[in-house]
Amino acid sequence: MKEFFLQLNKLSKYIPLIRTVITVIVALVVFNLVAKWIKRGLLKKVKTKKQISNVEIFSRVIKYVFLIMVIGFAFSSYTDSWAGIGIGVGFLSAALGWALQRPITGMAAWIMIITKRPFEIGDRIIIGDTKGDVHDISLTHVHLREIGGTIASEESSGRVILIPNSILFEQKIINYTLDSDFILDEVISLITYESNLEEAKKICYNAALKYLDPELKDKKENPFVRVFQSDSGIHVKVRYKVKASKRIETLSNIHNEIINNISKSKNVDIAYPHVHLIK
Repeated sequence: MKEFFLQLNKLSKYIPLIRTVITVIVALVVFNLVAKWIKRGLLKKVKTKKQISNVEIFSRVIKYVFLIMVIGFAFSSYTDSWAGIGIGVGFLSAALGWALQRPITGMAAWIMIITKRPFEIGDRIIIGDTKGDVHDISLTHVHLREIGGTIASEESSGRVILIPNSILFEQKIINYTLDSDFILDEVISLITYESNLEEAKKICYNAALKYLDPELKDKKENPFVRVFQSDSGIHVKVRYKVKASKRIETLSNIHNEIINNISKSKNVDIAYPHVHLIK
């Protein structure tokens, strides 16, 4: 009988461990059942791919958080002290701080966006080497409708790029339309030295004036011409303001107008590389 009590006394040392293991198993089983039931209910209500993805990510994060909490409370239960809870909370805080470092930085960047207003929805911006029109600003990402990308131009590619907010502290941001909807652009024409310079300047000026935005005409912000010499001819540069979203369309129209009018002129010739053969 004495031997039996001695063995029982030895087993009593493992009671806290057995109690902890049973508690953890029961907690995990119950949590998994509840989590699956909630997830199934949410998936029945959502429709879009984005909503389904959000449910999946949310359920995964909740599982990780609950698992860390169970480990912390299991440790405190096994040691049977409040110090264990403190250690568990500290472990949870450290793990969450490491895992959520980027999201927390992203949220800080989001706060910077809504307070400092470096750009807003509808602005055309460049973040790093990515160019696009701001479509949406969420807690974690800036959604850009890409400009260029698939083509060497500033026309919409049709793609949407998600820029993590966390990188906004590390990248330079260029905003086309922070102060105004208009940016300065230019069309360059190279004419021969034998051409009538004044007529060439007039052709370029009138072409830009023809496609000038009505808002700018009302403000009398007309185009202006600059002239520069080069080895192969004279650069006639007409500069004008244009809405960022219409830059390429306007650029093409002005080029087309200048080419047509120069081709009709007998006093202006476009300079291009060519060879004269002299016999």
